[in-house]
Amino acid sequence: MNSQRLAVAVAAAAILVDQATKVWAVAALDDGPIQIFGDVLRLRLTRNSGAAFSSLQGLGPLIGVAVVGVVGLIFVMLHHVPRRFEVVGLGLVLGGAIGNLLDRIFRGEGFLDGAVVDFIDPSFFPTFNGADSAITIGVAVLLLGAMRPVEPDPEDD
Repeated sequence: MNSQRLAVAVAAAAILVDQATKVWAVAALDDGPIQIFGDVLRLRLTRNSGAAFSSLQGLGPLIGVAVVGVVGLIFVMLHHVPRRFEVVGLGLVLGGAIGNLLDRIFRGEGFLDGAVVDFIDPSFFPTFNGADSAITIGVAVLLLGAMRPVEPDPEDD
């Protein structure tokens, strides 16, 4: 499987999980939070019209346009990534970015002004979602890949 196909498959899986869990969260958590692990972890429905950690509130359209640019950049980068490890990382970032972008497109009334659904609420960290998790894991994979010497995978086409 070539790099673009692998990245798209990973991204599609991340988008599917993200959107399915958000549909569940909107339906199941509308009446209030669910405690998972005492006061440390709960599922609580929130909506974020800004960026990470609820910064840049109200700038959803600008953030959405930036995400479209990042998606394009990832597709360009896929032609130059030497290992499948990094391709998977880029696929996770791509899927997470698109997952949150879909909220901005379909959960608002104007151009990219929808709020992102967040619902995983650890008491010690801002509330997040599956797309945020995919982005974070993807970036961690890319950082790990950056620390390894580059030796192209023998399976690469």
